[in-house]
Amino acid sequence: MRLDRIIARSRIVDLHSLDLEGALHELLAVCVEKFSDLKPEMLLKGLLARESTMTTYLGLGVALPHVRVKMRRRYILAIGRSRAGIRHDGALADERVRLIMMLIAGENARDYLQVLASIAQQVKEADLVDNLVNAPDLDTLHERLVGDFGGIRPVQAQQNRVNRLMFREAERVARGADCRALMVFGDTFIGGIEAGALPSKLKTILVTRNLIEPGEDQKEFSETIQVRSFSSQRLAQLRSAILVALMRGVIAFKDRVCCIGGVTGSNQFDTLIVVDIDKEFQTLLTRQTDLLPADVKPEVLERVIAVATELAVEGREGRPVGCLFVIGDNDRVAELTKPLVLNPFYGYKEEDRNILNPFMDETVKEFSSIDGAFIIRGDGVVESAGSLIQATANDYTLPSGLGSRHAAAAAVSVATQSIAIVVSSSTGQVTLFRRGVMLPLTEKRR
Repeated sequence: MRLDRIIARSRIVDLHSLDLEGALHELLAVCVEKFSDLKPEMLLKGLLARESTMTTYLGLGVALPHVRVKMRRRYILAIGRSRAGIRHDGALADERVRLIMMLIAGENARDYLQVLASIAQQVKEADLVDNLVNAPDLDTLHERLVGDFGGIRPVQAQQNRVNRLMFREAERVARGADCRALMVFGDTFIGGIEAGALPSKLKTILVTRNLIEPGEDQKEFSETIQVRSFSSQRLAQLRSAILVALMRGVIAFKDRVCCIGGVTGSNQFDTLIVVDIDKEFQTLLTRQTDLLPADVKPEVLERVIAVATELAVEGREGRPVGCLFVIGDNDRVAELTKPLVLNPFYGYKEEDRNILNPFMDETVKEFSSIDGAFIIRGDGVVESAGSLIQATANDYTLPSGLGSRHAAAAAVSVATQSIAIVVSSSTGQVTLFRRGVMLPLTEKRR
């Protein structure tokens, strides 16, 4: 859903309280003015109860308190700005919350976790947060919120003669090679690709490391795929992008795709290739086309790949980390695992320990240093961390130099209908395993 559609000027206020509870009182007051059926005491209790189990502090001075209640509306978003700063238990001692985005969601809002994740992703940029907090007045703050949350915020791509020529030729090649789609690697351009800059009658897939909520004027892109890469090489995101497109059903295994891109940040298209999907993935498919297990949601696999890639890029506290995620076929996987440590996810609500919940990111990253695997259901619920895989399947072959973590991933993917994803602590490479076959999703760290 478009986030700008739930941003109302009447629910944007300057906060006077210096503590979180007082700030929530102020935000609930502006909600009740419009929606008199809301019960502020009950909402406040729910908001504070969530804070006691999992912090809603996102970092960069932004908090995202949220609660689900029975109401006719899907969402109500209230936004408070504090120039003085608000104390928050989830922040470091010297940090203060400057922006509170309070989300009230109806119990029937099915995309609740996705909306939370979208809001959280939008406010990960320090410059954007500073721009909002330092707006001269609330009207300007509202305009900036709508603009920032309503679509692409690119620096204009250099549309020089070579770029226009390359794109025209990419279309000709795509048609001549009977390609199903044209995949455009947007990170070639600093700030992304300007809306309307690349008109095409073909199905076009934009690949970018930045989250984009397409607006009405971005219809030239049939689909946007967010894939992070720590390499500036040409088309470094290609394999992961094709995998995500397959999971979403945007393309099929028998399709051919034309890809165009260049060196990240170069502002210049210089590479054009045609990819036959079945040839690219034929070893992984092993004569079968069900790459995604039946019980695994595509968005769950996407989210795990994103978290794994972030761990590979960032490590933890400046040190590289290695970890293993096993997704799907939970009953069978449970028979082949045992705990190495007390399960840190035991006893929490399923909604709070779902990998799609943006507040799970830091939790998963924090527990990534524990020996053992994360066991994740196909719907995204994290069942355990620190689990020992005891699968003994031998129907796989690993390249030399890979250790026990990769062997466990290969074995469990053979013994069960699951997908395993490994982050290598030594190389930083992210690798997917299905039926014992490995598919590197990122390059090795140099």
